[in-house]
Amino acid sequence: MAAHSARPRLTVLSGPSGVGKSTVVAHMRKEHPEVWLSVSATTRRPRPGERDGVHYFFVDDGEFDKLIANGELLEWAEFAGNRYGTPREAVMDRLGAGESVLLEIDLQGARQIRESMPEAQLVFLAPPSWEELVRRLTGRGTEAPEVIERRLEAARTELAAESEFDTTLVNTSVQDVSHELLALMRVA
Repeated sequence: MAAHSARPRLTVLSGPSGVGKSTVVAHMRKEHPEVWLSVSATTRRPRPGERDGVHYFFVDDGEFDKLIANGELLEWAEFAGNRYGTPREAVMDRLGAGESVLLEIDLQGARQIRESMPEAQLVFLAPPSWEELVRRLTGRGTEAPEVIERRLEAARTELAAESEFDTTLVNTSVQDVSHELLALMRVA
C-alpha cells in the first residue's frame, strides 16, 4: 500500500464558486510550477485578463458538442448557463509520465471523476463561513445579480456534498491552504 500511495495521482480540487479555488491554485503554482494544472474547455466568455489556452480553452457550443461526442473530455458539466470540461488526453499523458495532476472542477465534474477514476483524491475547498462566501461572490463585480443568485443556489448544493470528498480544507488563508494542498499531493 505504501508504494501505491507514494505514486503521483490525480487530485481534484472542488468547492463552491467564490471559495477561492483559482486563487489557491495560482498561489500554489507560483511556488511550485511543477504542479500540472489541467486547463479546462469552456463555452463561457473570457473574463478580463483571461487568455485562451492559459486560463481556459474558450470554445463555442458546437466545438464543445464535438469534444463530448468524440469522448475527448474526462468530465464535463454545465454551470451558470455555461459548459466546462477537462480534456482527457493531456491528463492521461501527464499521469502516464508519473506527474502529479491537479484538476480544479465543480461538484458534477468531481463526481464523474470519482466514478471513472476511483483512485483519484478528491479535495473540497470550503469557505470559512456562508457570509464570507456571499461577500466574495458579490465582491467580484463581474456578474449580474441573477447569475450571483444561481451561484449561491449551486453553492448550497455543493456545501451539502462535502462528505463525498476525501479531505476538506477551509480557506481561511490562501498560503496555508495551498501548502496543505501541496502536502496532500506530496509535492511540498
